[in-house]
Amino acid sequence: MEAKSEAIREQVKARYAKAARTVEATGYTPGCCGSLYSPEEIARIPRGVNLNLGSGNPVRHAELQPGEIVLDLGSGAGVDVFLAASLVGPAGRAIGIDMTPEMVARARFVAERDAIGNVEFRQGVIERVPAEDASADVVLSNCVINLSPDKAAVFREAFRVLRAGGRLVISDLVQERPLGNIKDDCGCVATAMVRADYLETIRHAGFMDLAVLEDRPWQSGPEGIEASAITLRAFKPKEVNA
Repeated sequence: MEAKSEAIREQVKARYAKAARTVEATGYTPGCCGSLYSPEEIARIPRGVNLNLGSGNPVRHAELQPGEIVLDLGSGAGVDVFLAASLVGPAGRAIGIDMTPEMVARARFVAERDAIGNVEFRQGVIERVPAEDASADVVLSNCVINLSPDKAAVFREAFRVLRAGGRLVISDLVQERPLGNIKDDCGCVATAMVRADYLETIRHAGFMDLAVLEDRPWQSGPEGIEASAITLRAFKPKEVNA
């Protein structure tokens, strides 16, 4: 199982390394998703980090407050990290976790280039997050968990790193029915979970008050909608049993 999981990670890493190299060499944003940020949000984001690889805009729904600590799982070139950092201010911090060295390097380059001091980028897998227990107020993720070979582990890690009462705000893709072995342009739908299983996995990790905030069709077929892009919010209880 671990060998299969590692093979999946290597395939994903190669795809996103290529995206990072493409934008580095050409300035072209190679993603298959359109821009999901308003002009006001774009103004807060440094140039060269919005690679059009997300399925939503979790920062918009996170209700970030000055001084909060934000952790972004699968941060890529850092678009949501930089946007979050602009909202939590100098007293707060936004931390990105990504397994692709090229993405981490690009995000760090932009942070240094633009002298943005309240961000940090760490290399690691989201099934084993390099962060301490109860160290974040908010956990974000944008169209990344669908790629994980162990989604339950990702949600357990999100729960672990959140402080009591902290919130999980993620955008992701879900299948509306089991699709089996399919081929899709972005390579994200094929590895996504069925919606009901996905939401139950989040609840099983310990989260409560789960709510879907955005819901739109992503891929359709002869039988109707096959996959959807959702943005959801859930909370770690204020009192957690040991």
